[in-house]
Amino acid sequence: MSEPVYVDKARVIAQLRSRQLHARADWVDRALPELIDTYQNSALLEMLGIDLDPMAPANAVASRS
Repeated sequence: MSEPVYVDKARVIAQLRSRQLHARADWVDRALPELIDTYQNSALLEMLGIDLDPMAPANAVASRS
């Protein structure tokens, strides 16, 4: 199994705000953790229209402890 890939929540919020989607950005800020698992949340990110290509994934690995 490959390592999980995360994206920084602040980058997702910034992308939404740049498109004037402030209510969605506020929801993401309240509902998601600081590092968003791109696999686990792929459908949500797609629905929000988040383009992950220009975003560098955050360098983090989920703690399994």
